[in-house]
Amino acid sequence: MIKKAIFTILITILSIYTFAQCPAGQTEVSMDISTDGYGYEIYLELVPTGSACGSGAAIFIGGNSLVGCNANNATSGGYSNNTTINAGPWCLTNGAYYDILSRDSYGDGGAGFVVNIATLPLYTFSAGATSETFSFTVTPPPAIDGSMQHVETPAYVYMSNVDVKGKIKNQGSTAINSIDVNYTINGGTTFTQNLSSLNIAPFTTYDFTHPTPWYPSAIGAYTLDLWISNINGLGSDAVPSNDNLTKTINVKNPIPNIIPSYTSTTNTFAYDIIVNSSNQVNTPRDLDFHPNGDLWVINTGTENGGGSTVKVTNPGMTGQSSLRQQDGNAWHFMSLPSGIAFSNNENFATSTSVFDANHNGGTPFTGPSLWSSDPAIYAQPSGGNGSHLDMLHESPYSMGIASQEENIFWLYDNNSHDIAMYDFVEDHGPGNSDHDDGRILRYQGMGLNAINTTIVCHLELDKAKKWLYFVDGGNQRIIRLDITTGVPGGGPSWPSGGPYETLAEYKKVLGFTWEIVANTGLIEPAGIDIIDDRLVVTDHSNGDIIFYDVSNIPATEIGRLQTNEPGIMGVVLGPEGKIWYTNHTLNKVVKIEPSTILLGDENIDLVTNTSIFPNPATDYISIYKSNFSDGNIQFSISDISGKEVLQIPNLTKNTVDISHLASGLYFVNIDNGKYKTSKKLVIE
Repeated sequence: MIKKAIFTILITILSIYTFAQCPAGQTEVSMDISTDGYGYEIYLELVPTGSACGSGAAIFIGGNSLVGCNANNATSGGYSNNTTINAGPWCLTNGAYYDILSRDSYGDGGAGFVVNIATLPLYTFSAGATSETFSFTVTPPPAIDGSMQHVETPAYVYMSNVDVKGKIKNQGSTAINSIDVNYTINGGTTFTQNLSSLNIAPFTTYDFTHPTPWYPSAIGAYTLDLWISNINGLGSDAVPSNDNLTKTINVKNPIPNIIPSYTSTTNTFAYDIIVNSSNQVNTPRDLDFHPNGDLWVINTGTENGGGSTVKVTNPGMTGQSSLRQQDGNAWHFMSLPSGIAFSNNENFATSTSVFDANHNGGTPFTGPSLWSSDPAIYAQPSGGNGSHLDMLHESPYSMGIASQEENIFWLYDNNSHDIAMYDFVEDHGPGNSDHDDGRILRYQGMGLNAINTTIVCHLELDKAKKWLYFVDGGNQRIIRLDITTGVPGGGPSWPSGGPYETLAEYKKVLGFTWEIVANTGLIEPAGIDIIDDRLVVTDHSNGDIIFYDVSNIPATEIGRLQTNEPGIMGVVLGPEGKIWYTNHTLNKVVKIEPSTILLGDENIDLVTNTSIFPNPATDYISIYKSNFSDGNIQFSISDISGKEVLQIPNLTKNTVDISHLASGLYFVNIDNGKYKTSKKLVIE
């Protein structure tokens, strides 16, 4: 029995609740019932809590009577597919408890229920199994009640200025026009900012970024306390207990650019096998790092059985361990996976290279799936359709996937021969089926074509510069797409009758910018990654790993590693900047260790990196230096002409005062006595 109520998100403006024409002691209640593509499978009863299905106590009966309380099989009747039914209203007793008794003949749920109390959507439930009970109480909301719904700042961030973000929900009946948002780090100074000129309607949410960023002083774990107060200038709200949230934020070093270590003509290389068939790695086509440093490998598996993952904890280190997992419904949600990509919220998505994920010869109901990396959720029984968090079904033969942020991913679609942006928005929860908030944008007209349905066409987003780099294997080229360009136009040409499911948005993008990065020296390009202006590409045919300078387009090939291992596909730059790859043919994952680490430029032999933040800056900057002594490194700042404007001979603390410098472009110079490098700094 499911007793947990999940407050819903409603995007329309709602008026202050009323009690309609109900007598004293009762309140108007209604229900919105949504169906999936199989409306005939649903049956429900609304009863006083504790009443049995079919007992005659039902206040309302809906759906298919052929299904009934026993969830009998049915193939027709009942509600229509992909629709919403408005039931009620009823006058129910204030403070009383009621149950929605949900039945599904197929056993996968598919129905959604929104309970409106005094016209406001207080409860949302999503069915995911054959027989479920959802309970609610008839209690109208208070006039003023805001809640801190979620801390949006990721749990793992790089050493830099960090935006403190959150999601607020108005759980009262009155619109929120102003609110204070507050945070502390490790219980220190409170940073408070009033947000005004708002209009957060009842039972809607509002995403915010605190105007004062956080500047961590060192890597490590920090406690972020985030809370709201003073709604509409009235001080405390009706439910203070839901005003604050706490989250542990882990600050880590940025990934260093050590590509010169691999393009050096004097370096030698060790090829360390991290996991192989003895760790249940089987035909792996991709890999990615969880933000916490775990390495995840995706096994292709079979079409009917589905793929699997191998999670490697402490990869390449003492105490390494591995765990193979397969979702119970991988046959659909992870059928022949071609790619895996982690987002900053610790969810990951997989692309499926099968045509029909239902394997029944029908419409190609196939596309990327969203998953939680939480071990309590992933590959655990949900009572519904496996453990997946979401799936959208408009991309058969998808050959690779890349993360942007949150639940937004980019896909190489070899059925439509285009690039698709998939935004799952809010996931529907483990094993459920509500997709109607999903957004898909198609970028067409580039003449894309994969080599086949085995050799991948991977993608990677340069998040700083907003260029999406991807392999176009059948045309033996690398392309990049500016994701900031183009405008949504009309509907895509496929599917011809429109999308296979209800979506919030499904359009093609017009007028976007794309460029050919490289189209020579490639036979079967497959995997891809990027750092700064250095691009890494694998070639499946011969095992070569090719390096490009993309500071100018067409890119220049600046080096090539010959592993002499045909079958290489996925590649990723790990937390220390080192190259990790999968070999699909040899069933293994390899890390390449250079004999000497060269950082950023072949003239600089530094083991670690330097972070400068904030950037742009106004009054001061913080310089974070890792694993080298102050005596070895000197810092200075020069203007765009090269004139030195500030000497920092002894960096005894992180903070440097730059308030006397005029606005403009500068360079922070780093000198270890033998080699020099510099980093751009913008002063506003």
